[in-house]
Amino acid sequence: MILTVFSGICRSAAVAAVACVGLALAQPAWAREQATQSFAELVDRLMPTVVNITTTQNVPQQGPRLRDMPQLPPGSPFEELFKEFFDRRGGGEEQQKRRGTSLGSGFVIDGEGYIITNNHVIQGAEDITVIFRDDTQLKAKLVGSDSRVDLALLKVEPPNKKPLPAVKFGDSDKMRVGDWVIAIGNPFGLGHSVTAGIISARGRSLNDSLDDYLQTDAAINKGNSGGPLYNADGEVIGVNTAIYSPSGTNAGLAFSIPSNIVKQVSEQLREFGKVKRGWVGVSYQSVTDDIADSFGLDRARGVLVANVVADGPAAKAGVKRNDIIISFAGQDVLDLRRFPRQVANARVGSTVDVVVWRGGKEVPLKLRVGEQEEASKQNASAQKGSDGKKSPEPDQPVASSVEQLGLTLQKATDQLREKYGLSDQVKGVVITKVAPNSPAAEKQLQAGDVILEVDQKPVASPQEITDIVAKLQQQKKRSVLLFVERQGDPRFAALRLTK
Repeated sequence: MILTVFSGICRSAAVAAVACVGLALAQPAWAREQATQSFAELVDRLMPTVVNITTTQNVPQQGPRLRDMPQLPPGSPFEELFKEFFDRRGGGEEQQKRRGTSLGSGFVIDGEGYIITNNHVIQGAEDITVIFRDDTQLKAKLVGSDSRVDLALLKVEPPNKKPLPAVKFGDSDKMRVGDWVIAIGNPFGLGHSVTAGIISARGRSLNDSLDDYLQTDAAINKGNSGGPLYNADGEVIGVNTAIYSPSGTNAGLAFSIPSNIVKQVSEQLREFGKVKRGWVGVSYQSVTDDIADSFGLDRARGVLVANVVADGPAAKAGVKRNDIIISFAGQDVLDLRRFPRQVANARVGSTVDVVVWRGGKEVPLKLRVGEQEEASKQNASAQKGSDGKKSPEPDQPVASSVEQLGLTLQKATDQLREKYGLSDQVKGVVITKVAPNSPAAEKQLQAGDVILEVDQKPVASPQEITDIVAKLQQQKKRSVLLFVERQGDPRFAALRLTK
């Protein structure tokens, strides 16, 4: 990147990341050092590992249709003329097809011919061709792909069975903001183009499936997708996959999938042809300061278990509702954002160490990781009632107010279940009104929510809630923990206690 200010012109030996403020200003020491650095020898070594990828596919082409023909009077001399024209141009109802071509990048990860690229580069392709730096072209077959992470694994047969030059993976977790990086790819069909820059941010989120992208200011454009991002040692630390640009071209904001994720996904694609993601069978929520205080936890961390799927991996391991998971597979669970990725990345079938906070102390557990494909069946089973029978209910329920929380409550009845669309299995205490600006309103509780527990104790009547709240106030507690269910979705809410 070369920046000019006023009439001064700055030049560098290979790649410049230094802005010239003016010819009269001396460059700082770090700038002079980097300006003399050349990546030429490193690039020469890396080039053979990078490939251009072209794909072809049949795409529909809509020709003129008979129903689009002008409406002419029967017997008109123009009727046959227009009909002949539409027939000749494929005017029947069948769609024509044409060959579509897309361009992307990739890199060799194994000398046997395994190549990584983005899923969106090869998605829907009928033919995939890999082009090496020496213009060797090889047909590739798709081993497996994963749309959630946007990665695909290809396989080519090396010419003369000679191993192909392959990359070496680096540790993406060790990359720091400000570290140098190099990108090699196929932007706009200009094969094996090299750009350089720095890691400009970490932990970027672009979609629901991955929230740990590396951000770089190295020039990435259309066609770079699937190409490698190297560190200054020539190790792959990311796969270039997306850019942020109002114009569609490089704006200095590009995003790469971290190599530690790429390694894990590529291994599973090679072994299974798909990615098997971990599943433990719990629903959970964030641990706020109020919730941490209610559980006697030193600070807000981990995730609070709101429900445990019957016969799921967590249930078999001994995880219980009200547990706070503070460590999973030897890693601290910092917050709600990172925990799903920790679980998904755990190897299916492996046994991992889990630490939960229960009863004011840490409890170690052993958990065998399940597969996400089991989740639908297990969750459906967890929703079934034990006997499906209805308990007798009073004909005239009496409303009760808990002013300290801003709630009006009633015991669950058939009338309330019908009014709020609750299932027959719902027990507990139903919220019928929430006072504005109250502690309950602050936590977004609403009419129709069902309180199942208060201070980790099951409740079946408004009076039980009133008694527990009064006792907590006598103990000078600052908050009370409610376990609430909304349309089958359980969660915890820590409400401040007012005087």
